Amino acid sequence: MSFIILGLIVGIISGVIGIGGGIFIVPSLVYFFNFSQHQAQGTTLALLIPPIGILAALTYFKQGHVNIKVAILIAAGFFIGGLIGAIFANSISSPILQKIFAVFTILIGLFMLFK
Repeated sequence: MSFIILGLIVGIISGVIGIGGGIFIVPSLVYFFNFSQHQAQGTTLALLIPPIGILAALTYFKQGHVNIKVAILIAAGFFIGGLIGAIFANSISSPILQKIFAVFTILIGLFMLFK
């Protein structure tokens, strides 16, 4: 039940501000459910396969806020990039991977805050 609640909360946040599950689900799985960083990232990627935000994207699409061509191009790059990233992530230790995740999250947050 707690995983469903986590999904519901993150789904609402993602629908409101457009942030993907990784920002919230990965740390939640690591800190609240004792997953390793690798398990948290792998589980998060797996959970995105079925929905990939289809209902939220459809709602944005109905309002004219989706550029289909750009979405397809990014998805194509993400498809290959995800494979390359997964191979790299699995070659390094969980503590190092956790630090990389934290640094990127902080840098993106700072960029958005001050840009």
